[in-house]
Amino acid sequence: MSTFSPSGIRTLPPHVNEPIKGYAPGSPERAALQARLKAMESECPDIPVVIGGKEIRTGDTAKAVSPHKHGHVTATYHKAGPEHVRQAIEASAQAWKEWSEWTWEQRASVFLKAADLLAGPWRDTLNAATMLGQSKTVFQAEIDAACEMADFFRFNPAYARELYTEQPVSTGGTWNQLEYRALEGFVYAVSPFNFTAIGGNLAGSPALMGNTVLWKPAATAMLSGWYTYKLLEEAGLPPGVINFLPGDPVAISDVALSHRDLAGVHFTGSTGVFNAMWGTIGRNMGSYRSYPRIVGETGGKDFMIAHPSADVQAFAVGVVRAAFEYQGQKCSACSRIYVPKSLWPEVRDRMIAMIQDIRMGDVNDFRNFMGAVIDARAFDRIAGYLADGKANARILAGGGTDKGTGYFVQPTLVQTEDPSYRLMCEEIFGPVVTAYVYDDAKWSETLELVDRTSPYALTGAVFSQDRTALAEAHAKLRHAAGNFYVNDKCTGAVVGQQPFGGGRGSGTNDKAGSKLNLLRWVSPRTIKETFVPPKDYRYPFMAE
Repeated sequence: MSTFSPSGIRTLPPHVNEPIKGYAPGSPERAALQARLKAMESECPDIPVVIGGKEIRTGDTAKAVSPHKHGHVTATYHKAGPEHVRQAIEASAQAWKEWSEWTWEQRASVFLKAADLLAGPWRDTLNAATMLGQSKTVFQAEIDAACEMADFFRFNPAYARELYTEQPVSTGGTWNQLEYRALEGFVYAVSPFNFTAIGGNLAGSPALMGNTVLWKPAATAMLSGWYTYKLLEEAGLPPGVINFLPGDPVAISDVALSHRDLAGVHFTGSTGVFNAMWGTIGRNMGSYRSYPRIVGETGGKDFMIAHPSADVQAFAVGVVRAAFEYQGQKCSACSRIYVPKSLWPEVRDRMIAMIQDIRMGDVNDFRNFMGAVIDARAFDRIAGYLADGKANARILAGGGTDKGTGYFVQPTLVQTEDPSYRLMCEEIFGPVVTAYVYDDAKWSETLELVDRTSPYALTGAVFSQDRTALAEAHAKLRHAAGNFYVNDKCTGAVVGQQPFGGGRGSGTNDKAGSKLNLLRWVSPRTIKETFVPPKDYRYPFMAE
């Protein structure tokens, strides 16, 4: 394709956050989504591997199911083997030759169109796929699959344009320029089950900057991953720019991470897996064409702390939403709280009342606040933590499990007297929040406790009406969270408003939803042009 572009410095359509639809009873969006849900429950697509735009059905298949109704198969998908990974690397290299030479406006147009398709005719499909395949309620699906992914596809082009305009100073007689090139090689994108939008962004943001991508979607988010790929295909993404590789993560990673053309890794998932990938890359450094860019967002043990001046109802509601929305399966989910003795009885009682009121079940029933956890492995892991809580702490509300028809775990509030108890320190990734009650006079000491308790540093929140206390919390918790909230819950980051990511054991903090992330997917070249070069090798100081 020609890279010709009309002259002119072009602006982009407005990049504003996609409005969240309410899906209230009687609303047209509710009726449309319910119709799409009903239709999709009987569709069960046969999902292929896609390499260079060609669909490949390997015959080595697996089933995707609804977590809240695990006897219901939502899709069959074909697994890529090592030979398919090698084919995808070859296809990405062929596509790179043209895609990396497209103007940024031409690449941006693909994602801008995808955003409008997603906000319009594709909205119900992506929301329904996320609800059926990942057991998200309608609201959780809407803020993720529709709004956040559309935001990524609209804001990233604006950030790219902003990045490209950053140019060096030119002095008299010279013109200095920065060219932002695509990386040489392919980017390996590995996405998690819990956010449809993350899959779109992990593959999409490197592609926007001219790179080609091998995308391995999570097996437990296969339905929404497939429709995300088809959305980009309809938006005009050329063959081979993003290659869709379902399958065993170890088999795929073994080939991708050992290939000389690995240019980068864009990852969201567990800390252990990311550490293992980093170790593999480190051992292979002598064989790569260039140093791979490694970008990862991993685990969290996210906190909310109340000062004695905190608004009790606001804090209790914030914890319930942050801990139990999407069954606590957000890397930002609140799983440890610190409450002063003076407020604890009210906070406890209000939280217990809300927990007892929460409805849990099939997400097709819009009255439910929670669905099921993602699979049997997650269910068993969370059940193990609950058993530990029953034996070594006090479960104040919830604590029940049922995997008869779906993987259901009740929203659970635990209290411990030990601030180093494992439920205060370890990531659970389920609807379990543990409380530690501190002496009102030990606010400063408790802030230090919060900071040192966890190896993670993803999200956190402080509730206080005392500005001096807030200032102290800002200072002492400066490195404890990459996304820090004041008088608000510790979840719900919005693209363009709260760029997301954390440090320490929570990742490389490259802030998805910002220009910082895009900067990792380019390799700048400095160009200096001298208009009238010197003709004499001698300098003035050499004269007598």
